[in-house]
Amino acid sequence: MRRRETSNFKIGEVGVGSAYPVSIQSMTNTDTRNAEATLQQIGQLAEAGCQLVRVAVPDEEAAQALKQICKQSPLPVIADIHFNHRLALLAMENGVSALRINPGNIGSAQKVREVVSKAKGLGIPIRIGVNAGSLEKELLARYQHPTAEALVESAMRHVHILEELNFEQIKISLKASDVPLMIEAYRLIAQQVPYPLHLGVTEAGNAKYGTVKSAIGIGTLLAEGIGDTIRVSLTGNPLQEIPVAKQILRSLELYPKGVELISCPTCGRTQIGLEHLVEQVDQLVSNIDKPLKLAVMGCVVNGPGEAREADLGIAGGKGEGLIFRKGEIIKKVPEDQLLAAFQEELDKLL
Repeated sequence: MRRRETSNFKIGEVGVGSAYPVSIQSMTNTDTRNAEATLQQIGQLAEAGCQLVRVAVPDEEAAQALKQICKQSPLPVIADIHFNHRLALLAMENGVSALRINPGNIGSAQKVREVVSKAKGLGIPIRIGVNAGSLEKELLARYQHPTAEALVESAMRHVHILEELNFEQIKISLKASDVPLMIEAYRLIAQQVPYPLHLGVTEAGNAKYGTVKSAIGIGTLLAEGIGDTIRVSLTGNPLQEIPVAKQILRSLELYPKGVELISCPTCGRTQIGLEHLVEQVDQLVSNIDKPLKLAVMGCVVNGPGEAREADLGIAGGKGEGLIFRKGEIIKKVPEDQLLAAFQEELDKLL
């Protein structure tokens, strides 16, 4: 896998672009005007592994709350602005690290110049965010329905506005709830601009639907080297987005921290309570940041062999099991002692 080369900049302390690792972003679902509630959720997202956070700024009260939020936030804060250039100016004055704003939607050329001038002076990047569900009416009329070409044309209109003002700290997203459309749009724009891309499947649904759609859409593009920041959009508490995002990155060897837990699907040879054991191990290792590959296998015949690359593993038998490391058997213990024996060896590794 070879990353697409892009321009590079920082959002707060987080590097964005091909010179930096792909970063995980989320968005609060609190009322931004409630600074305390918003900060509490940002803190939870940071603890879960989120690196960038976006907040909605629907009015001046929310923009004013950003002063406290940005000052106390453990993560760089991105202000989500629509239509009102004054909110963008106020958000920057109050300390945001980046804007999500489409310059063609905030009014006159003079208003755009005001926002861009301030962003340039403060070193604040701007993300152009195009959604299939909110394309310009003229583009919809011409293309008949949202297409990859229409999404790219919309994005490029906004890009040209910024480029004409000599603004280069640009990030772009082209989101759709239709996965093939989203993939095609990002592939097209990746060939036309040097800017970092923010990947996401919008309106992806709840965890059942959104996890799969996001894994396919985001994962396909990342596997092709496209993408610099990602957000897994799931209905509900944004905390549930972070483990999914981390697993997408980890599955492509793009996330260097934490545990990769592998386990077999079970078959007729399985003679221990493997599913319960996997859940116990998963809970045991959920807060480990060290990069480890751990395995829980249901068969002593193939377990150590199939998972020989694992730093530590369990292979079940009939009423007993093996603890192994890098394919080498360490010990054999009764089934009811497997978890304790595994934890003992895990503590040695840590």
